[in-house]
Amino acid sequence: MNDILANPFTNKGTAFTEEERQQYGLVGRLPAKVETIAEQSTRVLAALHELPTNYLKHLSLMDLYEENRTLFFYTVIHNITELLPILYTPTVADGIMNFSRDFKTPRGAAYLNVNEPERIKEALLAASEGLDEIKMMVITDGEGILGIGDWGVQGAWITTGKLAVYTAASGINPKSILPVSIDAGTDRQELIDSPYYLGLKQPRLRGDEYLAYIDQFVEVAKEVFPNVLFHWEDFGRDHATQILDRYRYEICTFNDDIQGTGVMMNAAIAAACQVMGESLENQRVLIFGAGSAGIGIADQITNELQLKGMSFDEAKQNIYCFDRLGLVRQNEEGNMTSGKLRYARSLEEFPEPLMDLSEAIDIIQPSILVGCSGQPGMFTQEVIEKMCQYNERPAILPISNPTLLNEAQAYEVIEWSKGKALCVTGSPSDPVEYEGTTFTIGQANNALLYPGLGLGIVIAQAKHVTDKMLNAAAHGIASLQDLSYLGAPILPHVSKLRQASKLVAKAVIEAAIEEGMAQVEIQDIDAVIEEAIWQAEY
Repeated sequence: MNDILANPFTNKGTAFTEEERQQYGLVGRLPAKVETIAEQSTRVLAALHELPTNYLKHLSLMDLYEENRTLFFYTVIHNITELLPILYTPTVADGIMNFSRDFKTPRGAAYLNVNEPERIKEALLAASEGLDEIKMMVITDGEGILGIGDWGVQGAWITTGKLAVYTAASGINPKSILPVSIDAGTDRQELIDSPYYLGLKQPRLRGDEYLAYIDQFVEVAKEVFPNVLFHWEDFGRDHATQILDRYRYEICTFNDDIQGTGVMMNAAIAAACQVMGESLENQRVLIFGAGSAGIGIADQITNELQLKGMSFDEAKQNIYCFDRLGLVRQNEEGNMTSGKLRYARSLEEFPEPLMDLSEAIDIIQPSILVGCSGQPGMFTQEVIEKMCQYNERPAILPISNPTLLNEAQAYEVIEWSKGKALCVTGSPSDPVEYEGTTFTIGQANNALLYPGLGLGIVIAQAKHVTDKMLNAAAHGIASLQDLSYLGAPILPHVSKLRQASKLVAKAVIEAAIEEGMAQVEIQDIDAVIEEAIWQAEY
C-alpha cells in the first residue's frame, strides 16, 4: 500500500487527507499538516528561490517530477514564465552535459540500444508500463542537441524536458507521452574517454545500418502503439532530414527542429507582413544559415506561398539562402544537401559568388532577414541600416540560440534601425527603450507551436502531419497578437502558452478534418479540446 508514495502519478505527499492516510496505510509516514496543492507549490517555489543557480533549480524541479508529477505540473503551469527557461531551454543544456555525473532516475524514458534491435519491443513495453495509451513519443538519438552538438545518450534529458513542456503548455496527459532515447554511440571523444559516461562507448552508427535500425524501431513502435505520433527531436542534420523524408507520408510524424522552427518563422513573418501592410507574395526573404533549420524555414514559407496559389518554382524565387560559402548557388562546392539544392540560385542569375552579406542585401534588397547560422554578430550595424534603406519596416529575425550565438542582439536591431525593424529573437530578450517607446521583443520559442500541434494531432488521430496543418498552426499562433501599436511583439509571450496551444490545436484539427486526415469524427472542436486537457490537480 505504501507504494502510493513511490509512484509519481499517485503520490500527493502532504496533501493526502486524514481519511486517505488511514485508507492507504500512510498513518505515521507523513507530517501532521494536511496541505493543499497550492500550499505545497508555494513551498516548492520558496525552496527553488533559495538555490543559487538555474541548473540547481532545474535538478530540484526534476527531482519533484520524479516524486510528484501532479505537483510538478501544477507549479510549472502556474509559474510558466519563470520556470520554462529553467525546465527546458536554455538550462536543460546543463543537465544534458552533466547527465552521466548527475543521473539518478530514468525520468520515465525508454532507453534503446542500437546493438540490441531485438529488444526494442521489450524496452518500449517496460518503459510504458503503468502509463495510459501512448499517443506520442518524443525521440532523440542525441546527435544534434540544441546548439551543443553530439552528447550521445545524455541527450535523453531533451525528451523528458520536451514532454514536460507538452503537458505544461497544452495539457496533454503526461501518462500518454513516452520519451525515447536511441543510443547510437557518440563521436564526442570526451564522452568516450570519460569513466563516468553511461552510454555506448563506440562511434556513432551511420549509413544503411543506422537507417535499418530506425526502420525496425518504427515498425515495432507502430505495433506496440498503433495511433502514436512520432516527434523526432535533436537528431543530426543529415539523419533528421533522412528520417523526415523517409517517413513523412507513411506515419504520423513531426520534426521540431526542421518543421517547428519553420512554422514559428512562418508565424512571425505572417505577423510582420500584417504590420507592413504587405502580402507574403511580395516579400524577398534572405535566410542566413542554410542548415536544417534554415531549409525548414524556406520550406514552410514556400508551402505557405503554394497554398496561396503559387507553384513551387514561383514560390522559391522569393527565397535566398546564405551559408558559409555565401549565397547558395547551383555550383556551390562542398556539402550540398538536397535542401540547399532546392533553393540554390541559378548561375545565370548569379554568375559570380556572393560572399558578403552587406553586398547581398544591396543586390537582393530583401524585406525579411532571418538569422539561423549560430554565428554571433553577423548582422552588423551596416547590415541593419541597409535593410532599413530598402524597407520602411524590415523584419529582422536573429533566432540562433543561445543568446551568445545571436546574429545580433535585440537592442542592436532596434537602435541601429532607429526603431523601424520588426524584431524576433530565438532566446528571451529584454524590452528595448528607444526614443520614448518600449519595444517588446517576441521570442521564436517553438513551445508556442509544438504543444498545440501535438494536442491537435492526438485529438484528431491524424494519419499524417501535412503542410496545410503546419500552415494552420502558424496562423493560429499569429492570430493571438495585438499588432496595432508601435513596439508590439510580433509573437506571443510565453505567458500565453496555454492560449496559444488551444488556438494552434483548433487550427490543426480544422485543417486535419478539411484534408481528410482526421480518423475520428469531431462535432464541437472547442469542447473536445477542453475535455482533452489534463488538469494538474489531485
